[in-house]
Amino acid sequence: MEEKNKKKKVFIFIWVFSLILVVVAGFFYRQRMVALKGEKSSRPTASMAGMDMGEEKTAQDQGKRAKDDLDMSGMTMDNLEKEGKMVELAPGTVRISPEKQQLIGVRMEAIAQRELTKTIRAVGIVEHMERNITAVNSKVGGWIEKEFVDRTGDRLTKGQPLITIYSPELVSTQEEYLIALKGKKELSASPVLEISQGSQSLLEATKKRLLLWDISEEQIEQLEKTGQIQKTLTLYCPANGFVFEKNVSPGQYISPGETLYRIADLSLVWVNATVYEYEIPLIKKGQEAKITLSYIPGEVFTGKVFVVTPTVDPVTRTNKVRFEIPNPDFKLKPNMYANVEIRVNLGKRLAVRDEAVLDTGKRQIAFVDKGDGYFEPRELKLGSRVENYYAVLSGLTEGERVITSANFLIDSESKLKEAAAAMAGMGHAGHGK
Repeated sequence: MEEKNKKKKVFIFIWVFSLILVVVAGFFYRQRMVALKGEKSSRPTASMAGMDMGEEKTAQDQGKRAKDDLDMSGMTMDNLEKEGKMVELAPGTVRISPEKQQLIGVRMEAIAQRELTKTIRAVGIVEHMERNITAVNSKVGGWIEKEFVDRTGDRLTKGQPLITIYSPELVSTQEEYLIALKGKKELSASPVLEISQGSQSLLEATKKRLLLWDISEEQIEQLEKTGQIQKTLTLYCPANGFVFEKNVSPGQYISPGETLYRIADLSLVWVNATVYEYEIPLIKKGQEAKITLSYIPGEVFTGKVFVVTPTVDPVTRTNKVRFEIPNPDFKLKPNMYANVEIRVNLGKRLAVRDEAVLDTGKRQIAFVDKGDGYFEPRELKLGSRVENYYAVLSGLTEGERVITSANFLIDSESKLKEAAAAMAGMGHAGHGK
């Protein structure tokens, strides 16, 4: 019983909705006829203007056809089948006369193969490369006597002196080396083999200790020639770059292994960009990207994708993509904002204009021209959106024409026809009972 009442309510609702549409259509038709009549009355009579009576009759016929197109009172499944309009047509197919198409502004476009290139845009931050950071430390403990580099941000070259260190341990080792060197000279002629070999081993062990403390071969040779002990050890810059961190001052005691400076080479930098997760599948290592900065207008830097981080931010649903960019003039500085653009060539694909797609949230639909004014709703499976087009995975074939404007009006009429067909079906079911 409840099901019967429910069907009855649906039937009444559809009937009332159809009646309202008919009234509205009749109102617009009447207004159009009044306008045409006023226009006709303002013109000279047919006999005065030489108007052919056949033309007047043609205008009346066109008005009648327009009225018939708008009149939906006789829209039932039986009538449509008798007229032959529903033969081999999908549910929801509508017929729109050429006059009505022109009135509502229907435009169509053929489905074709197109070269699709997707542009991914993101914002990133310039950062120094982790592998290009060098830590400077001492292998001996002591006190800093002199400081040659006293500011962060200074640009350094490899081999440039940084500080001098006084180390009692270093001084005593040099003394040991001089004693071992003297002993070797005196004992090398000894007839006892063990004595001569022992003096040689002591000298080599002492020299090795000096080398491990970063005393160069040249400095050791100088010590051998002059016999003068160096009171201090000079630390030199191990790489080109800029001072990013400085932890020393004159008179300070330093321990072995303590980090004194951090030097970053900025000739090659990273740009860490934030990319939405749905765009990540299109980005591969080695892809080329263009980087621009608002404060250097007109200049474009070229880089490549270095790595795509393996995790997604759970809040923003984005991924970090790291780009490697040459920076020979040091124009790119850490913590600068940069605009990143990646162009991904998707190749030649079947494409449909985005204006032709009606997205319901659960499915995508386009209306396909079937000829003679018939338009069929077709469910599509779409790929990536590129500019004004979607890549078509299924649902359309090359050469088919789809509506690109007035889709919503046609969709409304399609739904109305489906409702009318359902209403007619309910009516037949009721008579059968």
